[in-house]
Amino acid sequence: MEQNQLTLYKLMILFLIKKVDFPLSNSQISEFIIEKGYTNYFNVQRAFHELEEEEMLRTRTIRNMSHYYLTDEGNEAIDMFEYQIPNSIKEDITEFLDEKEYALRKETDLEADFFPAKRDEYTVRLKIKEKDSLLLELNLNVVSREQAVHICDHWSQKHSEIYSTLIQQLLFDDEKS
Repeated sequence: MEQNQLTLYKLMILFLIKKVDFPLSNSQISEFIIEKGYTNYFNVQRAFHELEEEEMLRTRTIRNMSHYYLTDEGNEAIDMFEYQIPNSIKEDITEFLDEKEYALRKETDLEADFFPAKRDEYTVRLKIKEKDSLLLELNLNVVSREQAVHICDHWSQKHSEIYSTLIQQLLFDDEKS
């Protein structure tokens, strides 16, 4: 692969991340670049790897999914070299974000992760965020890894109902006193 192509892929990644006010995952960014036919999976992963080595991206991993943030160096680089991205690609990126921003944001506004607590127990950490605000963080202790995985897997479908129930239960007095 030619170095100029790799540089373009790296700039595309930086530009995508800069255009939103929430972290994007590796799969979200890769999906865009690959579906548009700009390059293949291996070249995108190489670009990610080099950006991380060059400390232009900061990564946070949640349940095997990497979420990317620009570092100061990454921000400076895209500000200085954005002009190297063809306007047609910038338009594709803008269109992609206009169409999918809500879905992309929703994916990163929900977090579900778990880690070992005590012997044979796990702590499940569930979060709902809106932009930079934390709406809910819930930590649950469960007795098996299978329970932890099951809860994490269902958080995206059940989060809204759980949040509403908590709010209702905590805000409204029980009239049966």
